[in-house]
Amino acid sequence: MHKERIRRVLSLCFIVLLWSPFSASNATEVTDYERARWDPIHFKPAIDNATDEQCLACHQEVLEPSVKPQSPAGVKATDALAWYQTLDVYSGDQETFHRRHLVTPLAKKLMNLKCNFCHQGNGPRDETPYPDTKGDGSYTLRKMVNPEETCLRCHGQFNYKIMTGLPGHWNDVREMMGNSCLSCHAIFRTERHQVNYLNADAIEAATKEKTADGKENSDICFGCHGGRAWYQLEFPYPRHAWKGQDPKVPDWAKDRPTESEERFRLPAKPVVEKVADKVVEKVADKPAAAAKADTAAKPAKSATDAKKASD
Repeated sequence: MHKERIRRVLSLCFIVLLWSPFSASNATEVTDYERARWDPIHFKPAIDNATDEQCLACHQEVLEPSVKPQSPAGVKATDALAWYQTLDVYSGDQETFHRRHLVTPLAKKLMNLKCNFCHQGNGPRDETPYPDTKGDGSYTLRKMVNPEETCLRCHGQFNYKIMTGLPGHWNDVREMMGNSCLSCHAIFRTERHQVNYLNADAIEAATKEKTADGKENSDICFGCHGGRAWYQLEFPYPRHAWKGQDPKVPDWAKDRPTESEERFRLPAKPVVEKVADKVVEKVADKPAAAAKADTAAKPAKSATDAKKASD
């Protein structure tokens, strides 16, 4: 009897253990920090498909307004101009890093950034356990984000040295060029911004907007191409083919890719849809062409024939 009772208890424990993973996966929230830290969403491949809603379920605080009203030295935020406020296209009060990239009016208008654009996952085992001054270089301090693949795209230097016909940095020659990037880029490098983290149509429309006094304004372009540079180097943008492009590739561009990275490419238009477009176009043109052919084939009625038909 005693052995039977023990057997039943062990069987019950086994069932509970077997069922526990399913009950844990159905839990509405994970309150254990270590479990959350090692959740698969923080690693490849799950993070590639993570939505902002999933990220913000735990990291909502990054979008909370939290700019301090004044600095420790007593300088009020309203009396100071942040470095990102120096361009005409930025309006409003100072904002935090994540809010400037995700929820401000300018970000929503021109950008389409997601959490996993920058955050591509990281292993806690790779994070350095001590300051870099004490380490041997085997750990990566900036494991949360790789700035060379993200930040540098919009915060690199203005690479005027490779631009044909531009004698100096944009800060020095903008007036000479009419303060308009389209002075050249109306015909050069016209296939641009075709990536999923930007709103290409909105950017193109914004480049044509005038200032309050009716003048050209290059800050829409310059803001992400040197005007807000964090680094001393430039980003090597892919050279997408454009209409009228010179087939001769300059030396500086010979190692440049001709397509954006796969994860940033816009979804291609389905081949079936393209075929359908052609078919619809042909079908739409057919009635008019057929009517014209019928008219040309039939001889005109004589006045006698017309009188007989009316009788």
